[in-house]
Amino acid sequence: METITVVGAGLAGCEAAWQIAKAGIGVELYEMKPQKFSPAHKSAGFAELICSNSLKAARLESAAGLLKEEMRQFGSLLMDCADKSQVPAGGALAVDREEFSRLATEAIEACPLITVRREELERLPQGPAVIATGPLTAEALSQDIQRLCGGGLSFFDAAAPIVSRESLNMERCFTADRYGRGEGEGDYINCPMNKAEYEAFIEALLGAERAPRHDVDVQNPKVYEGCMPIEVLASRGRDAIRYGPMKPVGLVDPRTGHRPWAVVQLRTENRANSLYNLVGFQTNLKFGEQKRVFGMIPGLEDAEFVRYGVMHRNTFLNSPQLLDADYSLRQRPQLFFAGQITGVEGYMESASSGILAGLNAARRLRGQETLILPETTMMGALSRYISGYAGKDFQPMGANFGILPPLPERVRDKRERYLALAVRASGGLRNFLEKVP
Repeated sequence: METITVVGAGLAGCEAAWQIAKAGIGVELYEMKPQKFSPAHKSAGFAELICSNSLKAARLESAAGLLKEEMRQFGSLLMDCADKSQVPAGGALAVDREEFSRLATEAIEACPLITVRREELERLPQGPAVIATGPLTAEALSQDIQRLCGGGLSFFDAAAPIVSRESLNMERCFTADRYGRGEGEGDYINCPMNKAEYEAFIEALLGAERAPRHDVDVQNPKVYEGCMPIEVLASRGRDAIRYGPMKPVGLVDPRTGHRPWAVVQLRTENRANSLYNLVGFQTNLKFGEQKRVFGMIPGLEDAEFVRYGVMHRNTFLNSPQLLDADYSLRQRPQLFFAGQITGVEGYMESASSGILAGLNAARRLRGQETLILPETTMMGALSRYISGYAGKDFQPMGANFGILPPLPERVRDKRERYLALAVRASGGLRNFLEKVP
């Protein structure tokens, strides 16, 4: 039987293996866990979510929602797992991360065309393959990739703390979603601050001691904007986080009847609603400093931190010089890359690249033309961004409407414009796929 090697069983690797198997081709899926873990991974399961448990907005007229709709058109494995493991999150799609991983792992292991090999692969496979080892690729394989590709780029990524629900002081918090979105009383726990509390918090945050970094470029690290540590964002201006993750718009404190000066939102981590993460509070503060400073947030005075925030180095390829829009390596067309190592940024962005890389690896093996999606689709625009970026400073990119071509006519209302872009993309992809042999 024809086989394709997939290296890495993260989000991109799972989707790639699934697409290859759906095409009737055997898969050799290599995953080094649990024999060996990266600095950020803790679970032996596949499709492990490292940072947030949110897969971002669900509504179609959002870039993240459009991306999910496109993935569903390809029969995405992980969208099915996400729907089955969903937890309340207002207008976002968030999942119970353990259930999500369990569903993905069981589906992959049960597929008769996928052979799972729990071992580390230290060299690139010689035959057709998809490399989806992520931004924390193990050292030996990373060096082999760099030998072939001429090096890589780096940025720093961060995760937010998680606290237990029972340790929160709910007398100082309230449940609500912005503008009343969501179901019932609200999916988010909100910790409101008045001006004096906010000013004191900012002073403590800016003066808190950060954890030491030992990476080569720590003196001038590139930090991905979407995972900017809260203390770094706060250093840009005293109101920076009040207009960012602590923005109070769309919320009214029932105790005062007014909008708070600032607010910290907590989002559930699991279906039992026993764990909550601090939304937008990625951090590199020392653990003791996290407990001290974040303990100043109303409601978190005695919070139990079940996981502190961490920061780690991520690596990605200089993809515009190396990859085509089908995610294949130009100098070795049977070798495909997928996930964050390509420069797409985000859970579903990584998974969507795995869909295309796996599908195209299967098509190339069978002598078929690989698929390069229309630039009007979110998946197509992302693949074209990482393969065709013309600037000098290539940086990771997540789904956003700015990378799509504009509409032929101007639409002033932003929501109507985004909806029109989403409808065009979704319909265009459907028409495109109907013509694919």
